[in-house]
This record gives sequence, C-alpha cells and structure tokens, in this order.
Amino acid sequence: MIDSLAHLMDGFGAALTPGNLLFAALGVLLGTAIGVLPGIGPAMAVALLLPVTYAFDPTGAFIMFAGIYFGAMFGGSTTSILLNTPGESAAVVAAIEGNPMAKSGRGAQALATAAIGHFVGGFLGVCGLVLLAPLVASVAVDIGAPDYFAIMVLAFVAVTSVLGSSRIRGFASLALGLTIGLVGLDPISGQPRLTFGVPQLADGIDVVIVAVGLFAVGEALWVAAHLRRTQQEVIPVGRPWLSKADLKRTWKPWLRGPFIGFPFGSIPAGGAEIPTFLSYVTERRLSKHKDEFGKGAIEGVAGPEATNNASAAGTLVPLLTLGLPTSATAAVMIAAFQQYGLEPGPLLFTNEPDLVWTLIASLFIGNAMLLLLNLPLAPVWAKLLKIPRPYLYAGILLFATLGTYAVNGSTVDLWLLLAFGLLGFTMRRFGLPIVPLIVGVILLPNAERQMRRALQLSDGQVSGLVNSTFSAVVYTLIAALLLFPLIRALVARVRRGTEAA
Repeated sequence: MIDSLAHLMDGFGAALTPGNLLFAALGVLLGTAIGVLPGIGPAMAVALLLPVTYAFDPTGAFIMFAGIYFGAMFGGSTTSILLNTPGESAAVVAAIEGNPMAKSGRGAQALATAAIGHFVGGFLGVCGLVLLAPLVASVAVDIGAPDYFAIMVLAFVAVTSVLGSSRIRGFASLALGLTIGLVGLDPISGQPRLTFGVPQLADGIDVVIVAVGLFAVGEALWVAAHLRRTQQEVIPVGRPWLSKADLKRTWKPWLRGPFIGFPFGSIPAGGAEIPTFLSYVTERRLSKHKDEFGKGAIEGVAGPEATNNASAAGTLVPLLTLGLPTSATAAVMIAAFQQYGLEPGPLLFTNEPDLVWTLIASLFIGNAMLLLLNLPLAPVWAKLLKIPRPYLYAGILLFATLGTYAVNGSTVDLWLLLAFGLLGFTMRRFGLPIVPLIVGVILLPNAERQMRRALQLSDGQVSGLVNSTFSAVVYTLIAALLLFPLIRALVARVRRGTEAA
C-alpha cells in the first residue's frame, strides 16, 4: 500500500506537467463533446483517434484517451437528460428521471446532479483502482499459461453471455472476431492463414482498422440509412446549480453508486448498463419520495450517474492488470497499447511503472477537470445537439478514412476499412453485438499463445489446460455461465407444468 502511494505521488509529479495537463483537458473536452452527440460513444471516439495519435508520446496519448472515456460518459448523460436520447448505452438510465426533470424546467439541476455524480463516482472508482490494481497485478504475475488461457476463455464466454439479448448472436459475433484474428502467418509454422494470397495480410489485420471500421464507419452507415428529416427540440439549459434541498437528497446516492458500479466494471463483460439499473432500483426503494419516480426524481439521476463513472474506473483494473477488456472502450484501448508495442497485463506495472502511475494520477486530475469544465459549459454542449446529422457523420467518415490511410499509407487498409464498415452495418441490421467481435480479434493471438504454451508443457495432453486449482475454478465458473440460462428455463417450464396441472 505504501509503495502504491509513493508511485502515485510520482505519477502526480509527471501528470501535473503542462503537456500532460493539456492532454487531460483536451481529452475531457473532446470526450464530452463527442459523448453529447447521439450515437457517438467513447469507444468510437478512441477508435477514431488511434491513427491520429500514432506519433504521440504514449503517456500523453493514454492520458487523453482516459479523459475521453470519462468525458464521453458525462456527455452521454447530457443527451439523455435533454433529448431523452442516450449518447451511449450506459446513459440509458439517466433518461428515466433526467428527461422528466428537464421537461419540468429543472434541466440545469439534472445536469449538475449528473456532473457531481460523475465526479464522486470517478474519484471513488479511481481510489479503488489504486488499491486493487497493484494487488491483482502481483497475484497475476504467478499465473501460469493454463490459468491465463482459462481467464481468456472466461472473457470470451462472459462477453457473449452478458451483452445483447441473444447468446446465439453473441457467439456468432465472437466467431467472426476469432476468424479475423486468425488472419496472417501461423506464429510457429509460418504458414499463411486466411490471407487469400494478399501479401499485405501476412502480418494480420490491424486492430485499429477493425475498430474504426466497426464503430465509426459502421455507425455512420447505419445512421445514414435511418436519417429522419425532423429534428428533436433541444431543451434550453441555464446555469447548473443545486439547492440545499437537492443536496440533501443526492449526497447519499452519490456515495452509494460507486460501491455498485466499481465491482461490476471490474468483472469480465460487466460494463455499466447492469450496475446503473441496479443503482436506480436501489434508490427507488430507499427514497422517501417514491411518488416522484417516473416524474423526475433527482435521486434517480444521482445514483446511476455516480455508478456510471465508477464502473468506467473499474474497467481499468482488468485492463491494466490482466489485459482483459470488460467494455467496448477498454477493448479499443488494448488496441492502443498494442499500437505502442505495450502489452497490458501483470508485468505492465513492473515494466512500465511511470506510464501506469502517471495515467492513474491523471484520472484524478481529469475527473476534477470534468467537473470544473462541464458545469459552466453545459449550455454550450446543449448547442452541439443542433448539428445536422448528415454533416456530422460525413465528417466522421472523412476523418476515419484519412486517419486509417495515414497509418501505413496503404490502399488495402482503405478497402479493409470499408469492408469492416459494411460488416458493422450488417451486424447492427441483424442485432449482432459489436463487442464480442472486437474482444475476439484482440484476445485471440494471446489466447492462442497461452494455449500452445500450456500444451507444450503437458506434451500435448489436453489435461494440461486444467492442471491447477485456479484453472479448475475458472472452468467451473464458465460452465455455470453456460448452464445457468438452461437451468433457469427448465425450472420455469417445470413450474408452468405444475401450475397447469
């Protein structure tokens, strides 16, 4: 613990330099502006900026990405409150009470509640990151190849079980991602796999191209196919403020939210959707003003918003310590690490301590900037909602194309970008989740490496994949995830048969 605090102080020393402060402020502003625009979440924002930041210093780039992540979380809530249109999925719950508050003339109070909730949730979440991440990393260093492979299989299964309404669609998306991850030369035999005679595919498909194509180009094509000429009316926003009565009703939800959001963000495929809903249900049960829920209860904004940002901080624990993404943005950030030749995992804290602790310190700084900048700028963000969708997404397509071409200067990359954009559009059309595909592409090379290492140690015996208590426990958890829906459906069928009899 003492060592972690010492490293954190060193991180603050580096994060408070003018250059890194500029990166943090730029990230928060960009993230909030992007999050305000409907349909453009933090994952797309980070994916779009990956090619642009290729020449940046890694520390500055990650500080900016973290600011974008937190800023986009708040920006999505602004859209939910003012337009009843969540900027990203984690902000859905904010619309339930935030939009009725805005319609009743309390939009400024709703935005202030969201901003302070994000600050409290982010602060407590990053504190949890400081306490938990070094401990997880120290334990993970001793994990062997079979254990690591089991964790990755858990991530594959969990990301298809939690996200989306259909497991079949989730596994279909994962299968696509694993197939794309196989493209290139076999790391042992050197034989080409799925390259179809194209020399440029010998090194595999760059994850940046996959991410930008699926998120940015795919979303732009989807919106273009569903454009409506009518524009929603934007509710005017005054200066955000809270009265003493509002503070009395919000301080407890602000403090409860992080204890719900942080654990969910830290588990595979946890995300922020489930904990924000649980926070809303909790506040509704505990509130003394139950009659206001559904009509603009301020507790219904405070709790979920604090939960939202704490969950975002929680996703950084498995990302930094195990190299496992638990959200779309975390998956894209792993691609950013790989872009700089870094491998997130247990050795990251040992090999790159300056980068890691500067990044963590910058989260505290960026979180404070988020509050100080967004309270006075709330009316400005509301005006961004008036940008016509055609102009907005045309700019995104142009930016994505130029950024992708600038990385390698290859026209093959542009064709791949278009192909993945069309794939992203098709997946949205048929309801396939994007995140399992991204997770499959990113984790497959490492999973394959760990599996082959484990099999080599056991002379090719499959039992070598389950040769420790840790891996056995993980596979038991995987079996529970796979069988639970079947058992639940069977119990429900038996109950219906009993009641019918």
